[in-house]
Amino acid sequence: MKDVVIYTRPFCGFCAEALRLLKDKDVPFTEIEAGFDPARRREMIDRSGRSTFPQIFVGGAPIGGCDELLALERAGKLDTLLQA
Repeated sequence: MKDVVIYTRPFCGFCAEALRLLKDKDVPFTEIEAGFDPARRREMIDRSGRSTFPQIFVGGAPIGGCDELLALERAGKLDTLLQA
C-alpha cells in the first residue's frame, strides 16, 4: 500500500471525515497536525499548492482534500490508487 499523509487541524469537520474514511478502510496513514504550527502549514502549502485543510497525499502525490478523497471512494478509484 502506498504511503498516505494527511495534514489536519483541530476541530475541522472535513479533517475528521477524511480521517474516518481512512480508518474505516484500515488505511495506514501519517497525520500531521498543522493547524497551529506555521512551519508545518507552510510545508503543506508548499507541497500541495493549497491552504485549506485537510490536504492528503498518496504515494507523495497530492490528491486534494476531503471532497476529492470522498469522490475517489464514490467512483471506486480510491482502493486502486492506494495499491502499491
